[in-house]
Amino acid sequence: MTDVSSRPARLNIGVVGAGRVGTVLAAALARAGHHVTGVHAVSRQSTDRADRLLPNAARRTPDEITTTSDLVLLTTPDDVLADVVAGLAQQDAFQPGQLVVHTSGRHGLAVLDPATRLGVLPLALHPVMTFAGAPEDIDRLAGASFGVTAPEPLRAVAEALVIEMGGEPVWVPEEARPVYHAALAWGANYLATITTSAAQLLTGAGVDNPQRLLAPLLGATLDNALRRGDTALTGPVARGDAETVRVHIEALREHAPELIPAYVALARLTAERALQSGLLKPALAEGLLEVLAAQ
Repeated sequence: MTDVSSRPARLNIGVVGAGRVGTVLAAALARAGHHVTGVHAVSRQSTDRADRLLPNAARRTPDEITTTSDLVLLTTPDDVLADVVAGLAQQDAFQPGQLVVHTSGRHGLAVLDPATRLGVLPLALHPVMTFAGAPEDIDRLAGASFGVTAPEPLRAVAEALVIEMGGEPVWVPEEARPVYHAALAWGANYLATITTSAAQLLTGAGVDNPQRLLAPLLGATLDNALRRGDTALTGPVARGDAETVRVHIEALREHAPELIPAYVALARLTAERALQSGLLKPALAEGLLEVLAAQ
Protein backbone atom coordinates (compact mmCIF):
# COMPACT_ATOMS: atom_id res chain seq x y z
CA MET A 1 0.00 0.00 0.00
CA THR A 2 1.19 3.50 -0.82
CA ASP A 3 0.84 6.35 1.61
CA VAL A 4 -1.68 9.12 1.07
CA SER A 5 0.83 11.59 -0.34
CA SER A 6 1.62 9.33 -3.30
CA ARG A 7 -1.76 7.60 -3.62
CA PRO A 8 -3.25 7.74 -7.14
CA ALA A 9 -6.35 9.87 -7.55
CA ARG A 10 -8.50 6.82 -8.22
CA LEU A 11 -8.81 4.29 -5.39
CA ASN A 12 -9.71 0.62 -5.25
CA ILE A 13 -12.57 0.48 -2.76
CA GLY A 14 -13.89 -2.49 -0.82
CA VAL A 15 -17.13 -2.56 1.16
CA VAL A 16 -17.61 -4.62 4.32
CA GLY A 17 -21.34 -4.59 5.00
CA ALA A 18 -23.56 -4.17 1.93
CA GLY A 19 -26.36 -2.39 3.77
CA ARG A 20 -28.23 0.62 2.51
CA VAL A 21 -25.49 3.07 3.50
CA GLY A 22 -22.47 1.13 2.28
CA THR A 23 -23.81 0.33 -1.16
CA VAL A 24 -25.00 3.89 -1.76
CA LEU A 25 -21.74 5.52 -0.65
CA ALA A 26 -19.69 3.06 -2.66
CA ALA A 27 -21.86 3.73 -5.71
CA ALA A 28 -21.36 7.48 -5.20
CA LEU A 29 -17.59 7.00 -5.07
CA ALA A 30 -17.76 4.84 -8.19
CA ARG A 31 -19.67 7.63 -9.93
CA ALA A 32 -16.78 9.94 -8.96
CA GLY A 33 -14.38 7.63 -10.78
CA HIS A 34 -13.12 5.27 -8.08
CA HIS A 35 -13.18 1.50 -8.54
CA VAL A 36 -15.34 -0.63 -6.24
CA THR A 37 -13.52 -3.92 -6.51
CA GLY A 38 -15.03 -5.98 -3.70
CA VAL A 39 -18.11 -6.15 -1.50
CA HIS A 40 -19.09 -8.40 1.38
CA ALA A 41 -22.79 -9.21 1.51
CA VAL A 42 -24.41 -11.84 3.72
CA SER A 43 -28.18 -11.73 3.38
CA ARG A 44 -30.12 -12.19 0.16
CA GLN A 45 -31.37 -8.63 0.48
CA SER A 46 -27.83 -7.28 0.79
CA THR A 47 -26.67 -9.37 -2.16
CA ASP A 48 -29.53 -8.11 -4.32
CA ARG A 49 -28.77 -4.53 -3.28
CA ALA A 50 -25.10 -4.95 -4.16
CA ASP A 51 -26.04 -6.47 -7.52
CA ARG A 52 -28.17 -3.41 -8.31
CA LEU A 53 -25.84 -0.66 -7.14
CA LEU A 54 -22.39 -2.27 -7.44
CA PRO A 55 -22.69 -4.68 -10.37
CA ASN A 56 -18.96 -4.70 -11.15
CA ALA A 57 -17.81 -5.49 -7.60
CA ALA A 58 -16.71 -9.04 -6.84
CA ARG A 59 -18.16 -10.86 -3.83
CA ARG A 60 -15.36 -11.23 -1.30
CA THR A 61 -14.84 -12.05 2.34
CA PRO A 62 -14.01 -9.18 4.73
CA ASP A 63 -10.35 -10.20 5.02
CA GLU A 64 -10.04 -10.44 1.22
CA ILE A 65 -11.46 -6.93 0.95
CA THR A 66 -9.13 -5.43 3.52
CA THR A 67 -6.04 -7.01 1.98
CA THR A 68 -6.82 -5.81 -1.57
CA SER A 69 -8.33 -2.33 -1.15
CA ASP A 70 -6.86 1.16 -0.98
CA LEU A 71 -9.96 2.30 0.89
CA VAL A 72 -12.11 0.05 3.06
CA LEU A 73 -15.68 1.13 3.80
CA LEU A 74 -16.86 -0.44 7.06
CA THR A 75 -20.63 -0.04 7.01
CA THR A 76 -21.71 -2.66 9.52
CA PRO A 77 -24.27 -1.84 12.25
CA ASP A 78 -22.94 0.37 15.07
CA ASP A 79 -23.17 -2.32 17.73
CA VAL A 80 -20.96 -4.82 15.86
CA LEU A 81 -18.45 -2.38 14.35
CA ALA A 82 -15.92 -2.73 17.18
CA ASP A 83 -16.00 -6.53 16.93
CA VAL A 84 -15.54 -6.42 13.14
CA VAL A 85 -12.54 -4.10 13.43
CA ALA A 86 -10.98 -6.17 16.22
CA GLY A 87 -11.52 -9.42 14.34
CA LEU A 88 -9.92 -8.16 11.15
CA ALA A 89 -7.03 -6.67 13.11
CA GLN A 90 -6.41 -10.03 14.80
CA GLN A 91 -6.11 -11.56 11.33
CA ASP A 92 -3.59 -8.86 10.33
CA ALA A 93 -5.96 -8.13 7.45
CA PHE A 94 -5.46 -4.36 7.48
CA GLN A 95 -2.61 -2.85 5.48
CA PRO A 96 -0.32 0.05 6.48
CA GLY A 97 -1.21 3.24 4.62
CA GLN A 98 -4.71 2.00 3.83
CA LEU A 99 -7.69 4.32 4.32
CA VAL A 100 -10.27 2.72 6.63
CA VAL A 101 -13.57 4.58 6.78
CA HIS A 102 -16.57 3.79 8.93
CA THR A 103 -19.95 5.48 8.57
CA SER A 104 -21.29 5.16 12.12
CA GLY A 105 -22.77 8.28 13.64
CA ARG A 106 -22.17 7.12 17.19
CA HIS A 107 -18.51 6.19 16.86
CA GLY A 108 -15.51 8.39 16.22
CA LEU A 109 -11.95 7.23 15.62
CA ALA A 110 -11.45 5.21 18.81
CA VAL A 111 -13.40 2.26 17.45
CA LEU A 112 -10.76 1.95 14.71
CA ASP A 113 -7.85 1.83 17.18
CA PRO A 114 -6.99 -1.85 16.51
CA ALA A 115 -6.64 -1.04 12.81
CA THR A 116 -4.86 2.26 13.43
CA ARG A 117 -2.19 0.43 15.44
CA LEU A 118 -1.49 -1.57 12.28
CA GLY A 119 -0.79 1.61 10.35
CA VAL A 120 -4.11 2.34 8.65
CA LEU A 121 -5.41 5.86 8.12
CA PRO A 122 -8.71 6.14 10.06
CA LEU A 123 -11.71 8.28 9.10
CA ALA A 124 -15.26 8.56 10.45
CA LEU A 125 -17.63 9.82 7.74
CA HIS A 126 -21.29 9.74 8.76
CA PRO A 127 -23.82 10.79 6.11
CA VAL A 128 -26.65 12.82 7.62
CA MET A 129 -29.25 11.32 5.34
CA THR A 130 -31.77 8.50 5.34
CA PHE A 131 -31.35 5.72 2.78
CA ALA A 132 -33.64 3.22 1.12
CA GLY A 133 -30.81 1.38 -0.65
CA ALA A 134 -32.12 2.52 -4.01
CA PRO A 135 -30.33 4.25 -6.94
CA GLU A 136 -32.06 7.57 -6.22
CA ASP A 137 -30.27 7.65 -2.85
CA ILE A 138 -27.06 8.56 -4.66
CA ASP A 139 -28.63 11.78 -5.94
CA ARG A 140 -29.89 12.59 -2.42
CA LEU A 141 -26.29 12.88 -1.29
CA ALA A 142 -25.99 16.13 -3.24
CA GLY A 143 -25.65 18.83 -0.59
CA ALA A 144 -26.12 16.39 2.31
CA SER A 145 -23.97 16.95 5.37
CA PHE A 146 -21.47 14.36 6.62
CA GLY A 147 -20.40 14.29 10.25
CA VAL A 148 -16.62 13.98 9.92
CA THR A 149 -14.04 13.04 12.54
CA ALA A 150 -10.48 12.70 11.29
CA PRO A 151 -6.91 13.13 12.48
CA GLU A 152 -5.61 16.57 11.61
CA PRO A 153 -3.26 15.32 8.84
CA LEU A 154 -6.19 13.55 7.15
CA ARG A 155 -8.74 16.35 7.22
CA ALA A 156 -8.08 17.25 3.59
CA VAL A 157 -8.50 13.60 2.54
CA ALA A 158 -11.78 13.30 4.46
CA GLU A 159 -13.04 16.54 2.95
CA ALA A 160 -12.15 15.42 -0.57
CA LEU A 161 -13.97 12.09 -0.18
CA VAL A 162 -17.11 13.75 1.15
CA ILE A 163 -17.13 16.33 -1.64
CA GLU A 164 -16.64 13.59 -4.24
CA MET A 165 -19.78 11.92 -2.91
CA GLY A 166 -21.64 15.21 -3.30
CA GLY A 167 -21.75 16.02 0.39
CA GLU A 168 -20.61 18.81 2.71
CA PRO A 169 -18.26 17.97 5.61
CA VAL A 170 -19.23 19.05 9.13
CA TRP A 171 -16.40 18.56 11.63
CA VAL A 172 -17.44 16.73 14.82
CA PRO A 173 -14.97 16.32 17.73
CA GLU A 174 -14.31 12.75 18.85
CA GLU A 175 -15.85 13.29 22.29
CA ALA A 176 -18.99 14.85 20.83
CA ARG A 177 -19.95 11.92 18.57
CA PRO A 178 -22.50 10.33 20.96
CA VAL A 179 -24.48 13.54 21.57
CA TYR A 180 -24.18 14.48 17.88
CA HIS A 181 -25.72 11.15 16.92
CA ALA A 182 -28.36 11.32 19.65
CA ALA A 183 -29.46 14.69 18.27
CA LEU A 184 -29.86 13.33 14.75
CA ALA A 185 -31.69 10.21 15.92
CA TRP A 186 -34.00 12.32 18.09
CA GLY A 187 -34.86 14.58 15.18
CA ALA A 188 -35.07 12.11 12.31
CA ASN A 189 -36.03 8.73 13.75
CA TYR A 190 -38.71 9.99 16.10
CA LEU A 191 -40.07 12.39 13.50
CA ALA A 192 -40.73 9.33 11.35
CA THR A 193 -42.39 7.52 14.28
CA ILE A 194 -44.57 10.53 15.09
CA THR A 195 -45.56 10.97 11.46
CA THR A 196 -46.54 7.35 10.88
CA SER A 197 -48.44 7.28 14.18
CA ALA A 198 -50.34 10.43 13.19
CA ALA A 199 -51.20 8.86 9.84
CA GLN A 200 -52.45 5.75 11.62
CA LEU A 201 -54.68 7.81 13.92
CA LEU A 202 -56.12 9.73 10.97
CA THR A 203 -56.87 6.49 9.16
CA GLY A 204 -58.69 5.30 12.27
CA ALA A 205 -60.65 8.55 12.22
CA GLY A 206 -61.90 7.74 8.73
CA VAL A 207 -59.51 9.91 6.72
CA ASP A 208 -58.84 8.16 3.41
CA ASN A 209 -55.57 9.91 2.54
CA PRO A 210 -53.86 11.04 5.75
CA GLN A 211 -50.68 11.92 3.85
CA ARG A 212 -52.57 14.67 2.06
CA LEU A 213 -53.38 16.31 5.39
CA LEU A 214 -50.01 15.75 6.99
CA ALA A 215 -47.62 16.71 4.20
CA PRO A 216 -48.30 20.48 4.10
CA LEU A 217 -48.81 20.72 7.86
CA LEU A 218 -45.64 18.87 8.84
CA GLY A 219 -43.61 20.51 6.08
CA ALA A 220 -44.59 23.97 7.31
CA THR A 221 -43.99 22.98 10.94
CA LEU A 222 -40.50 21.72 10.18
CA ASP A 223 -39.66 24.82 8.18
CA ASN A 224 -40.93 27.13 10.94
CA ALA A 225 -39.08 25.21 13.66
CA LEU A 226 -35.78 25.33 11.79
CA ARG A 227 -36.13 29.04 11.07
CA ARG A 228 -37.77 30.29 14.26
CA GLY A 229 -36.88 27.81 16.99
CA ASP A 230 -39.21 27.57 20.00
CA THR A 231 -41.20 30.61 18.88
CA ALA A 232 -42.67 28.33 16.20
CA LEU A 233 -44.39 26.20 18.86
CA THR A 234 -48.15 26.10 18.45
CA GLY A 235 -51.08 23.88 19.39
CA PRO A 236 -52.97 23.22 22.62
CA VAL A 237 -49.91 22.60 24.81
CA ALA A 238 -48.18 25.84 23.80
CA ARG A 239 -51.49 27.69 24.37
CA GLY A 240 -52.13 26.02 27.72
CA ASP A 241 -55.43 24.42 26.62
CA ALA A 242 -55.55 21.85 29.39
CA GLU A 243 -59.05 20.59 28.58
CA THR A 244 -58.13 19.94 24.95
CA VAL A 245 -55.10 17.95 26.06
CA ARG A 246 -57.30 15.94 28.44
CA VAL A 247 -59.70 15.14 25.59
CA HIS A 248 -56.77 14.08 23.41
CA ILE A 249 -55.57 11.65 26.05
CA GLU A 250 -59.05 10.17 26.47
CA ALA A 251 -59.31 9.72 22.70
CA LEU A 252 -55.94 8.00 22.64
CA ARG A 253 -56.98 5.79 25.53
CA GLU A 254 -59.80 4.47 23.35
CA HIS A 255 -58.06 4.30 19.98
CA ALA A 256 -54.30 4.02 20.59
CA PRO A 257 -53.45 3.62 24.28
CA GLU A 258 -49.86 2.66 23.42
CA LEU A 259 -49.27 6.28 22.34
CA ILE A 260 -50.26 7.87 25.67
CA PRO A 261 -46.83 7.68 27.38
CA ALA A 262 -45.15 9.32 24.37
CA TYR A 263 -47.91 11.94 24.05
CA VAL A 264 -47.60 12.88 27.74
CA ALA A 265 -43.78 12.97 27.65
CA LEU A 266 -43.73 15.17 24.55
CA ALA A 267 -46.44 17.40 25.97
CA ARG A 268 -44.36 17.97 29.12
CA LEU A 269 -41.26 18.76 27.07
CA THR A 270 -43.24 21.10 24.82
CA ALA A 271 -44.74 22.86 27.87
CA GLU A 272 -41.27 23.38 29.36
CA ARG A 273 -39.93 24.88 26.14
CA ALA A 274 -43.04 27.03 25.70
CA LEU A 275 -42.65 28.33 29.26
CA GLN A 276 -38.97 29.13 28.74
CA SER A 277 -39.68 30.97 25.51
CA GLY A 278 -42.55 32.98 27.03
CA LEU A 279 -45.26 31.47 24.82
CA LEU A 280 -47.00 29.68 27.67
CA LYS A 281 -48.13 31.69 30.67
CA PRO A 282 -47.30 30.13 34.07
CA ALA A 283 -50.95 30.34 35.19
CA LEU A 284 -52.10 28.28 32.21
CA ALA A 285 -49.18 25.87 32.52
CA GLU A 286 -50.29 24.88 36.02
CA GLY A 287 -53.58 23.41 34.84
CA LEU A 288 -51.95 21.75 31.87
CA LEU A 289 -49.30 20.08 34.00
CA GLU A 290 -51.97 18.84 36.42
CA VAL A 291 -53.71 17.06 33.53
CA LEU A 292 -50.45 15.49 32.42
CA ALA A 293 -49.52 14.46 35.97
CA ALA A 294 -52.81 12.58 36.30
CA GLN A 295 -51.86 10.18 33.50
